[in-house]
Amino acid sequence: MPLGYSSSLVTEGPSGRFGWDHDWVILSVVYAVVRRLLEVPGVLLRRDTSKDAELLVLRHENAVLRRQVARVRYEPADRLWPAALSCLIPRCRWVRVFAVSPATILAWHRSLVARKWDYGTRSRRPGRPSTRAEVKHLALRPARENSRWGHRRIQGELARLGYPIAASTVWEILNAAGIEPAPRRSGPTRRRFLHAQAIEVIACDFLHVDCVMTLKRIYILVFIEHGTRRLHIAGASAHPTAEWVTQQAGNLSVDLDSRMEETRFLIRDRDTKFTRSFDAVFEAEDVEILKSPPRAPRANAVCERIIGTLRRELFDHVLVYKETHALALLRDYTEHYNEHRPHQSRQQLPPGRSTQPATATTAASHRIRRRSVLGGLINEYHQAA
Repeated sequence: MPLGYSSSLVTEGPSGRFGWDHDWVILSVVYAVVRRLLEVPGVLLRRDTSKDAELLVLRHENAVLRRQVARVRYEPADRLWPAALSCLIPRCRWVRVFAVSPATILAWHRSLVARKWDYGTRSRRPGRPSTRAEVKHLALRPARENSRWGHRRIQGELARLGYPIAASTVWEILNAAGIEPAPRRSGPTRRRFLHAQAIEVIACDFLHVDCVMTLKRIYILVFIEHGTRRLHIAGASAHPTAEWVTQQAGNLSVDLDSRMEETRFLIRDRDTKFTRSFDAVFEAEDVEILKSPPRAPRANAVCERIIGTLRRELFDHVLVYKETHALALLRDYTEHYNEHRPHQSRQQLPPGRSTQPATATTAASHRIRRRSVLGGLINEYHQAA
């Protein structure tokens, strides 16, 4: 405001209506005088003056912000500049320059130095590089699939595959995964044992069916070869005794004839009808008896599965009148099961075949014929000759 316009306001004094304008006039005069005094050194030392003026403005702004903000929160990156520039400013002036105490500045500096020499949080660590995850998985696979292999045997296998690794490293990998050394490692599971010895295993169990008229229960003795999945129906009886079961086992050993020479194990449950005489029939053919644990149907899973198949595909859809009727149904179904029905465990081949038929190129080149089994309950499809 120009000075000439404030003369009427000054005459009223500070107690008048416009007393506050008298103070404003005085501030205006002081501001004008200070500005004139600063123009002389500003012309001579314009660079230093502008820099100092900028610093004064920043200090003033910093002071204003301190009055408005109770606490300033610094991120880790924000602490870098004050800690680094503190060495250029005398320590006695830190209180006026920085918004934090000198102790905080020193703490930031110690933190920066500690982070520089701290190798614990860095990705690169001293010593040998860690083993790659794919090599660890590759070392664990043969250990789980081969119970007799130790860490040195696995090391040799990895070297043959193009993964050179120390034997001690393989031992550390196995130990971290909780795999015990080979001499104390548990043996093969029942499933792995049966898969390896499938061609030499035969299993047996009882299937029961209730007659529709008398509700009399008929017990059917079922045998199945693990390797070929060939089904054998030994017999059916409403009152199976230990002597009857032994007689059926003898008849089966005669029917199998040459295949009994390849059989080494017989799996059965702990039914009281399987007596010592029953076991003696197979032991005479050098067949070892394997008893499944009590109430453990999975220990004889192959035989349990064929029993379930007989129920789902046959007896759940047919009414059985007597023992001879049940045997007649089982005779037809056994022929279908052994000669035509595909099995997933044998690459969709039936037990009686070893090769698949020729691949059809067009529908016209291979005519398909249907044959009904069990009165139309099951249909078989064959290529026409």
